[in-house]
Amino acid sequence: MKNKYVILFSTLLSILIVSSGCAISGEEKITIEVNSESEYVETFKDLNLGVLFDFNIKLPNADKSWVNLWVERYIDGELESEPLTQLSYGNSPNKVQEGHLGFGMINTSSEDDTLVFLYGPSVRTNPARIEKETKSGVFRGSEYAIGNDKVELELGETKILGVYRETEGGSMRTFDYQDDDSINQMIQQDDEVILLKIKVEERIINY
Repeated sequence: MKNKYVILFSTLLSILIVSSGCAISGEEKITIEVNSESEYVETFKDLNLGVLFDFNIKLPNADKSWVNLWVERYIDGELESEPLTQLSYGNSPNKVQEGHLGFGMINTSSEDDTLVFLYGPSVRTNPARIEKETKSGVFRGSEYAIGNDKVELELGETKILGVYRETEGGSMRTFDYQDDDSINQMIQQDDEVILLKIKVEERIINY
């Protein structure tokens, strides 16, 4: 009789462990994916406005999440003391939130000025002016730092989403945008590097 209870308990415990494992693995994750053919991007292209990085982000626990989005700028290998622009938002009244998120660089009529801005679902920054030195013979490029598939974001993790680069010459070396050593090499090699970064944290604000 005792052996029966031991076997029954062991069976129930195994079921509970398996069920618990399934529940954890099945939890919905924070995801972000490139939206390179969105209406936002096409409008920028049609009007020749500049560069736009557009993504779709999904927060399964938006009421308990806080999104930090910022842009770092490096000139000749040195990080500027303040971000070019930054945006923080969160604690949505909705448990699940999904929408556009991104970074834009608008070319103005003056070659020395560029306007930059960030946006998320229902939020955005006002365009901020940055000075850019006029140079000849400079090769410019912008790339998404993540692939076309959905990427899961872990809480507290900093992820590079987009890269804008300028360097003298007619070509640019390829780098791994998710490898710290590779990013550092790029920063030291190129004349100017702009990085779009994101970090999602768990935060509850009681009003």
